[in-house]
Amino acid sequence: MMKNNTLIYVAGPTSVGKTKFSIELAKKFKTEILSCDSRQFYKETSIGTGVPSKEELSEINHHFIQHKSIREIYTVGDFEKEIIYKINKLFKYNKTLIMVGGSGMYADAVMFGLDKFPEVSKETRNQINYYYKVHGLKSLQNLLYQKDPIYFNIVDKNNPVRLIRALEVSISSGQPYSSFLGKSNKKRNFVSKMILLQCPRKKLYNKINKRVDLMLDKGLEKEAYDLMRYKELTPLKTIGYKELFNHFEGTLSLDDAINEIKKNTRRFAKKQMTWFKKYDNAFRFSSNKPVSEVFNLFK
Repeated sequence: MMKNNTLIYVAGPTSVGKTKFSIELAKKFKTEILSCDSRQFYKETSIGTGVPSKEELSEINHHFIQHKSIREIYTVGDFEKEIIYKINKLFKYNKTLIMVGGSGMYADAVMFGLDKFPEVSKETRNQINYYYKVHGLKSLQNLLYQKDPIYFNIVDKNNPVRLIRALEVSISSGQPYSSFLGKSNKKRNFVSKMILLQCPRKKLYNKINKRVDLMLDKGLEKEAYDLMRYKELTPLKTIGYKELFNHFEGTLSLDDAINEIKKNTRRFAKKQMTWFKKYDNAFRFSSNKPVSEVFNLFK
């Protein structure tokens, strides 16, 4: 396989306009799109995860969108194996492929390979899970802040699975979980290039608020209600669903739940922007920049 095969990763915070941009770019290259958005893998969710519309999906072939069930266990390791296999197949017919999504860890797994972490003993794993069960999420967050303030600032603090995993590694190794990130450099049979779409923060936050309102207009509340019985599954412990689950359980009014969704999405976007700062070689463009100008730099 020739090394001049190129994977262009379109990155950026939620609501910046990655979907539209990547479709237009794929049209220019006459190629296909691979999603690395971990929220969009699941068949049962669409409105709350911002899955591209049927019209958008029909414009360009997309891969890794709604190909799994929320009832399946699907790890970043599983994703890495499946997408690399698909990429190698697609490069037989295309010299350039487009990957898009805001899940930085999943994108890194594709471009650089998964980081290697030390073994975690069953005893340590059981201790941390017991600690979470007894003391709750807040104590888990506080413990991670003590062990690894760097990772604490970028992790989804409301995702106990991520917190527990980081603590397992930190406690087992005696080193911060973040110290193991970005160390992998697997050889790939393609070159990776990255386009980072940017938008002034105030404008981005306004776009986020409008996007949440649009999701609600499309039926997010009903989608979440229909999924309520699966609320303990990891794919549903995510922004847009967990706040509405709290509303259905009577702990939040609908208005408060909507405000929480907007606030948590803005926080998530801020974490994404922090993650993307590490990409020194990324081509940074305004989200308003014409796709034709970007295409001319990469063709």
